[in-house]
Amino acid sequence: MSTATAQQLVALSKRSVQSILRQPSVVVPSMVFPLFFVALGTSSFGRAISIPGFPVVDSFLDFALAGSVVQGVLFGSITSATALATDIETGFFDRLLLTPSPRVGILVGRLAGAMVYGFAQTVFFVVVLLPFGLSIKSGVLGLIAMMVGGLLTALAVGAVMSAMALRTGSSEAVQGSFPLLFVLLFFSSAFFPRQTMDGIYRRIADLNPVSYLVEGFRSLTIGDLSTVAVAQTIAIPAAIAVGGLGISMRSLRRRVAAS
Repeated sequence: MSTATAQQLVALSKRSVQSILRQPSVVVPSMVFPLFFVALGTSSFGRAISIPGFPVVDSFLDFALAGSVVQGVLFGSITSATALATDIETGFFDRLLLTPSPRVGILVGRLAGAMVYGFAQTVFFVVVLLPFGLSIKSGVLGLIAMMVGGLLTALAVGAVMSAMALRTGSSEAVQGSFPLLFVLLFFSSAFFPRQTMDGIYRRIADLNPVSYLVEGFRSLTIGDLSTVAVAQTIAIPAAIAVGGLGISMRSLRRRVAAS
């Protein structure tokens, strides 16, 4: 990568991060609502940890952290794709294509905001909940793995949503995907363990990739540091990110060719 290309990527990434910070109406909900669900779940289901099959935890708060982190990152990651669609709608994206910036840099630069935000969200939820009795059994290294996992999850979701933005060029279409993410989250093991489910709900949760993503974070919260837990927390979102970036780049090439 040349120095000029690196500078262009840094500039695009900086713009992406700043655009998120300048939109409190976007930032606040993805920070506040996950904490609301943690408080509601902990107060309502505190005794559920004694149910047969429930993972061994000190409190429901420890169990709920993973779901809150993934919930916040999922909802927050839509922001970057919505901003990309807005750039297309306003014509700014077309002006970027006329610059010497590499095409992949335009895409990755926009996703950088989601990545930074996902990393910050993970830290934020842990810091806020620590005074209320949260404990991270895997220690500092486990927390670092969770922060990396939050960053990669944001990249993965942002990349998939960016493909939609590039195909439709509509911020409304991207925002309309929110209910789908909401359904995926609630039909997963984000708020209750799969071991205690049965019937169709259990089968859906078993097939839902969000379940395995959440369980990676949860393993590092309620269990000791292990290679399997770290790999699950990092590898699953990384694999989704690779696939999402591939789809996004294909959509980007189609839009460039149609321009």
